[in-house]
Amino acid sequence: MRKPVIAGNWKMFKSLREAVDTALDLKPLVANANHCEVVIAPVFTALKMVADRLEGSNIRVAAQNCAIQNEEGAHTGEITPSMLKDVGCSHVIVGHSERRAFYGETDASVNLKTKAVLAAGLVAIVCVGETLDEREAGNAENIVKSELSLGLDGLTVADMDRIILAYEPVWAIGTGKTATPEQAQDMHGLIRQTVAGTRGNDVAERVRILYGGSVKPDNIATLMSQPDVDGALVGGASLDATSFAEIVNYR
Repeated sequence: MRKPVIAGNWKMFKSLREAVDTALDLKPLVANANHCEVVIAPVFTALKMVADRLEGSNIRVAAQNCAIQNEEGAHTGEITPSMLKDVGCSHVIVGHSERRAFYGETDASVNLKTKAVLAAGLVAIVCVGETLDEREAGNAENIVKSELSLGLDGLTVADMDRIILAYEPVWAIGTGKTATPEQAQDMHGLIRQTVAGTRGNDVAERVRILYGGSVKPDNIATLMSQPDVDGALVGGASLDATSFAEIVNYR
């Protein structure tokens, strides 16, 4: 049985004080959410303090990005996964569509970052998804399969136990548009089938696949009713503790 994961990506929002306050507001609201794992991803500057305030709770802390290597060195502006672990992170989001679109992320860099995250003993939340143009051209499935193949290249069956996949239809991120539950299920089913084809049915049945794209309190239950949707990567609705708690407590 796959335990759902509800992850909140705070993107480039919240000062240190705001991040801590939101985390502390959220803590009691999801304290009884034993049905799922809860993860939040604040900005880098808030990671340490948020992680400290949440120590002993059921909320885990993720970073939104990391370097492609774990070794210290002359890489101005970068942060290794090991450094993220040192400040209290348990997860790292890798290959988010905004990183791909605006900051030059490629399938090759996603692959390197995923390997670095795993080498540091952290969990990688690896994102895949198609743009509106790619979907309308009928290429959505090929794009997602290619991103999976290249992004997970060289990873072992054992590695897959510390990878969470996130399907983000790029056209639904921050637009208010949401893939229908049927569209989400179709792509999640394809992702699971693709994993099964390369790493076997057992791995495919264990891997958790999150949906990300304008997830809100009023659509989470319907999305979660789909057999291959194992949680959500939530953007804007995760910035408010009450809203995010409603999503976490969807059932």
